[in-house]
Amino acid sequence: MAQEYISLALKNLVIARAGGRCEYCKSPAEFATQSFTIEHILAYSKGGSGVEDNLALACGGCNAHKSDRTEAIDPLDGSTVKLFNPRLDKWNDHFEWSENFSEIIGKTPVGRAMIDTLRMNRSGLKNLRLALVSYRKHPPQQSE
Repeated sequence: MAQEYISLALKNLVIARAGGRCEYCKSPAEFATQSFTIEHILAYSKGGSGVEDNLALACGGCNAHKSDRTEAIDPLDGSTVKLFNPRLDKWNDHFEWSENFSEIIGKTPVGRAMIDTLRMNRSGLKNLRLALVSYRKHPPQQSE
């Protein structure tokens, strides 16, 4: 099945709406070593479409680990939960930063499952976050 076309205007809207950051791990695109992608929250292969409300800006790592998943296991209690949806969920409701801002901490089953599934505390991300703190480029001013 062929992917549907997403216009440049829609891509630019998604990037602007995300503030140039991955909508999952909040990494800034300007410091990324891999290209960011416009990601289907509900995968195209599972019936999702390229409409504005189903698209998110994602770093290569988060996009690859998320793949077409919509649910995951909470590592704390083993329950199956829906994955964080940046169009429906508020980032601060499910996540918070560690004291030194190097790690994302899950506040809810959804947050914990998302961190675990997308490996949102990969060592390279933690190192990048620590470096960016010293340049006052992290944490993001608003993590929604």
